[in-house]
Order: sequence, then structure tokens, then C-alpha cells
Amino acid sequence: MPARKVKIEVTADDGNKLTVVFEGKINRNKLLQVLDFVELLGGMPELVEDKTFNSLSKFDKLHNIVNSKFPIGWFTSQEIMISYEDTFSEPIGLSTVSTYLSRLTRRGFLVRSGSFVERRYKLRRVIQQENSPTNA
Repeated sequence: MPARKVKIEVTADDGNKLTVVFEGKINRNKLLQVLDFVELLGGMPELVEDKTFNSLSKFDKLHNIVNSKFPIGWFTSQEIMISYEDTFSEPIGLSTVSTYLSRLTRRGFLVRSGSFVERRYKLRRVIQQENSPTNA
């Protein structure tokens, strides 16, 4: 695998800006360690700290779980169900999770792979090119 470069920029509520550049052979575990580091420095708010999540629909809560807990790599509906129940202390059916993940896929937020039994998902990446040439 060729060397890659990932740049993470976070602006905290107090206006402080944190920029982390990670270059080399990057895998899911290394990126999660970097994100944990950013969170330790206070750059990323905890999902459950926000009281407004109680008023959100199950679909919106699930969407937030995907964005905050699974930003990198593949995941299954079972993993989302467990994370949802751990985070919100409320049950959600596996069929409900599968339906919501299917909707997120149709809306372009997720990429789906595998057969029905081995289905997995990941966030669709939007690649932002730095220093791209402009056509005049």
C-alpha cells in the first residue's frame, strides 16, 4: 500500500484550532488512535454530553453514531446496534438498524459491500484536493 497523508483540523468551541497531519502507512487502528488523541485534547465533543440527542429520532441518533463512532473503515449493522444501545441506553432492533443503514446508503452517506449475510458499510469519503490547479 502506498504512503498516504491524512490531515485532521478541528476548531474547539473556544476558538482554538488543532491540526494533525498523519503521513505514511495508515490503517484503521492508527487513525482511531489519532482521533482518540484529538478527543483527549478536547477537540471533539463526546456524543452523549449533548442533551439535545434525547429529542432526536432513532434515525438521527443512528446517523450520529455512524459519524462519531465509525468515521473510518468498515462496520456492520450488529456493531451499530451495540454502539447505539450502549450510547443511548435504549434498545433498537437489528432490522431497524439495517433499514436505517440502507436509507443512509441510498441517500449517499454510506457505501455498502458484501452479500446480504455479510453486509458491511462505511462512510462515503469526500476527497478534498489541496493545491489543485485551476483552469483559466
